[in-house]
Amino acid sequence: MEPLKPSEGLGVLHLFCKSSEQIKTDLLIEVVDGISSQGGQVIPVSILGHKADLAFMVLSEDWVSLREFQTGITNCGLQIVDSYVSLTEISEYATGVPDEMRNARLYPELPPEGKTAWCFYPMSKRRNVDQNWFTLDFEKRKNLMYEHGASGRKFAGRVLQVITGSTGIDDFEWGVTLFCEKPDDLKDVVYTMRFDEASAEYAEFGPFYAGIVGEMHQVLEVIS
Repeated sequence: MEPLKPSEGLGVLHLFCKSSEQIKTDLLIEVVDGISSQGGQVIPVSILGHKADLAFMVLSEDWVSLREFQTGITNCGLQIVDSYVSLTEISEYATGVPDEMRNARLYPELPPEGKTAWCFYPMSKRRNVDQNWFTLDFEKRKNLMYEHGASGRKFAGRVLQVITGSTGIDDFEWGVTLFCEKPDDLKDVVYTMRFDEASAEYAEFGPFYAGIVGEMHQVLEVIS
């Protein structure tokens, strides 16, 4: 297939997998190295809890490469039990940001050093009759998001938040990936930001996955 690329930014694929005794570890490392050699980024995560054993957050400018990676890991003996598809983006409320900040959002370099506590969840804005985010005028929405962003900036240095857009691509409107120094940072930032009106009144959340970022061989050692 010919490459399929967004106009700007990167495709982002979250894959959540169950391991098995048939997992081909050497082949899996080859699959990871393959997309990395083509300019893609793979963040392996050892997942806590029953929902999955490991996860891959994969970023590439080419959707075909992402699909090939998905096929590759299933051929290694992993069972994909959940997934999420999204794109890096610049928020409509962040127009005019400096180029450095713009590039960091569209083309993030992951994972951040020293932040191995990891969490992913999808979210949307409510469309209830009396709580419809999309019937608010732009200035109201912008002010609410500025308040929400101010809460998040209190965790600068402790938390890196990567928000990717999925409207028209997956079941929710955004995917939120958090990289933190400590596991309780994950809890603290989500708890704090839920009190903002943009979240308390208008946010709907999907399932949460939490785990530990590591090199591929480290993640395989933990789950084997």
